[in-house]
Amino acid sequence: MDDTDLRILKILQEKARIPNVEISRTIGMAPSAVLERIKKLESKGIISGYEIRLNPECFNHSMVAFIQVRLILPAHIEQIAKQLSCHEEIQEIHYISGEDSILLKARISNGAELQAIINEKIATIKGVQSTNSFIALSTYKESARFPIPNPERQV
Repeated sequence: MDDTDLRILKILQEKARIPNVEISRTIGMAPSAVLERIKKLESKGIISGYEIRLNPECFNHSMVAFIQVRLILPAHIEQIAKQLSCHEEIQEIHYISGEDSILLKARISNGAELQAIINEKIATIKGVQSTNSFIALSTYKESARFPIPNPERQV
């Protein structure tokens, strides 16, 4: 990746639906060249997809819960994570350091739904020892963005 690719990625991370013409104007390249670079970034797996972010309150999924899942044996983590991945309410699955645990982020409608997910979808998986859940009272920042290095030279 060169500086131009980094500039394109920064723009796309801010506004994924921006037309190539706008990107080309911003960085001073032909739209066809921008499109070619984006396609190469996609084929290399640097851009792994585009996703729309819906307002969860409009769909009665405004509650965020973090669920720590303790494992009996960490050797089964991939199998357990794969089973957990099948549930749409579970947005993120992370293997965390410490107590051989997985940390889940779930978007749900209420406490009853959280209870059902824990009792029916998590606790029933072979290899799960216990769970501990945390409900977010407020969310001040939620993003999939991360810092992209600044291009060293300006075009």
